[in-house]
Amino acid sequence: MLDLRLFCIYNMHDNEKATQREVSFMAKQIKKVVLAYSGGLDTSIIIPWLKENYDGCEVIAVSGDVGQGTELDGLEEKAKKTGASKLYVLDLKKDFVENYIFPTMQAGAVYEDKYLLGTSFARPVIAKAIVDIAKKEGADAICHGCTGKGNDQVRFELTIKAFAPEMTIIAPWRIWNIKSREEEIEYAEAHNIPLKINRETNYSKDKNLWHLSHEGLDLEDPANEPQYEKEGFLELGVSPLQAPDKPTYITLHFEKGIPTALNGEEIDSVSLIEALNKIGGENGVGLADLVENRLVGMKSRGVYETPGGTILYEAHRLLETITLDKATQHYKQLIAVKFGEMVYDGQWFTPLREALSAFVSKTQETVTGDVKLRIYKGNVTSAGITSPYSLYSEDIATFDDDGGAYSQKDSEGFINLFGLPLKVKAMLDKKLGK
Repeated sequence: MLDLRLFCIYNMHDNEKATQREVSFMAKQIKKVVLAYSGGLDTSIIIPWLKENYDGCEVIAVSGDVGQGTELDGLEEKAKKTGASKLYVLDLKKDFVENYIFPTMQAGAVYEDKYLLGTSFARPVIAKAIVDIAKKEGADAICHGCTGKGNDQVRFELTIKAFAPEMTIIAPWRIWNIKSREEEIEYAEAHNIPLKINRETNYSKDKNLWHLSHEGLDLEDPANEPQYEKEGFLELGVSPLQAPDKPTYITLHFEKGIPTALNGEEIDSVSLIEALNKIGGENGVGLADLVENRLVGMKSRGVYETPGGTILYEAHRLLETITLDKATQHYKQLIAVKFGEMVYDGQWFTPLREALSAFVSKTQETVTGDVKLRIYKGNVTSAGITSPYSLYSEDIATFDDDGGAYSQKDSEGFINLFGLPLKVKAMLDKKLGK
């Protein structure tokens, strides 16, 4: 009888050979590839790798600008120098904020109590735009630089399947021989590809208008404390310990759950996030250290900076406390968990997510008003909430004379009925001698 371990080894070897044959066959068919290009370590080496392994195919790089800032500087020169025929840089910031960030914020969606989904909802907006370019260019395939261990491969590919189900997808991390970021750096050096990182600062980072994530190096061990006070670690703000000793007050105005004004002045969506990032960053707001459960099954540790998003989520939550009735508010909290999981899992373009968003939109019809916030050393607290749709009645809630607005005698009958099942159960237990 063949030893099971030997069978697995033989089978694995056969699978590897089959994969190689499949790649070799596919290489002959693919003449034009659209690459999701960030200019980071992964995608920097993918351009020459594609041309080496797919018979000198044309590579068209596409960068989605979702607020990476200076990370986009010099990308065209770099992409072409490494072998791309052209580079598209698409301004997706407004689309990102208004069609992905705001609906998620309105839902109150957070992944595992801490993560405000900065990378998660940036992927579908980028992937959808890349599909549009791939169709425009008549591409044979779309390529991304996501690893086989991460969530982003799912987020990119589910979006591609939603809009271009027939499109071939190339994911180098699942087929090449490179096994680590160290080997990626060696490949880049061998091919004279300039990098903005080195072996000592080789954190895996993702930056956009909403957040900045840090993974890898010392953060891979959850026993290690993040070096928030170390110069150069944080990029969007400072540690709460380094924040000013004086609080900052701001007022946000919402119309139907959408923030439209800051400190009494109307402001566009992108500028608002940028302004809140500055205020929050200066005051040490929005740091999250999380060991999260990845979609692919493993746990991973990440440190996130989301200063503006943290402020916005809290302001929106506070406004809902006076504008939503109890049943709606509590049920919305239940669907927020599911909404957050779906965004994290790359299921943005699904019927269920769209249905949940329709429910959330209905709940936001009265979420209009002003929220004053006190921001101090990493904390965001309420300094006052007002709304023309407030369900809070001071006349009823007061500890002083309510002028007959509420009859306290009514509570006796309510308690008797509310507690009747408990009373009946206790009577039965007594009868049975329990």
